Amino acid sequence: MNIGDNRKIWVDLDNSPHVPFFKPIIEELEKRNYTFIVTARDCFQVCGLADLLNIKYKPIGRHYGKNKVLKVIGTLIRAIQVLPTILREKPTIAVSHGSRTQQILASILRIPNIMMGDYEYATALPFLHPNWVFVPDVISDNAIPYRNSHICKYPGIKEDVYVPDFKPDPNIRGILGLNDDDIVVTIRPPASEAHYHNPESELLFNATIESMAARDEVRIVILPRNDKQEEIVRARWPELFSSGKIIIPEKVIDGLNLIYYSDLVISGGGTMNREAAALGIPVYSIFRGVIGAVDRYLAESGRLTLLESVEDVGTKIRLIRRDKGKENDITDRTTLLYVVCAIEKAIERK
Repeated sequence: MNIGDNRKIWVDLDNSPHVPFFKPIIEELEKRNYTFIVTARDCFQVCGLADLLNIKYKPIGRHYGKNKVLKVIGTLIRAIQVLPTILREKPTIAVSHGSRTQQILASILRIPNIMMGDYEYATALPFLHPNWVFVPDVISDNAIPYRNSHICKYPGIKEDVYVPDFKPDPNIRGILGLNDDDIVVTIRPPASEAHYHNPESELLFNATIESMAARDEVRIVILPRNDKQEEIVRARWPELFSSGKIIIPEKVIDGLNLIYYSDLVISGGGTMNREAAALGIPVYSIFRGVIGAVDRYLAESGRLTLLESVEDVGTKIRLIRRDKGKENDITDRTTLLYVVCAIEKAIERK
């Protein structure tokens, strides 16, 4: 592929956590006179979050479900769907946080590409090697599956890239119908369609809902990953929905804002856990896949509590109302600027 504008960057938003992550990166690089083509997969509220955060994007493709064969077919179909856009735009470099579609096309079209990641046990595509791999510095080189790539270690965790730009909006409680006397527990179900999903997480999720619902002062806000997951939750606990004990937001909301105004967070996925840890909010993980280096680091430093059994749900979770006016002012942009400068260096060396 002939490279066009040598300051045009292709970002592919493949999953919902990628949206807040790339927003400040895009904004900072735009200040340095780079331009962007942003593609987005229409699944897991990716497009809704991009709209909420005012990111200009082109929606292409969807999710094809839990079946591994369909996942592979879906990735190839989306690659074909994205191809005309990339041939027309001619980006000089491709950047994503684990997009398999982008990795395939970048390899075929010989576009230099950066693969970012923060979970070393995610399945790597065989025979495809990104030019650069960006990971948090707590992940060891030996854990990175791409052997022929340049490795860049950045300080902190992925969430440190965008948390410093967060501005709390107290209207979130009114929007959701929450009272000041409520102990707000935000819960994210496990990623049941992910290749690394462990059914034990479902048991912990169910036990968590039952335990939290038994407390009169608790209101539960659940953030399902997709419509199917919402249907399952509503069917299992209809009485908790009718009583207002469980709330599911009617539209896409800023997850960081909800976390900030929660008293604690319980999640079956890494990103929300790490967002809470970055904000200094008490957080409990019901993820039962192989624990990655980032979560081990947060657990060892006391910023994340791992729930490993149903018994842990009853003994480790502390239901305490927080004083939400005493949070630390998080303004350190070191991680963001490190990642941005590393992208610039990769472009210079391409």
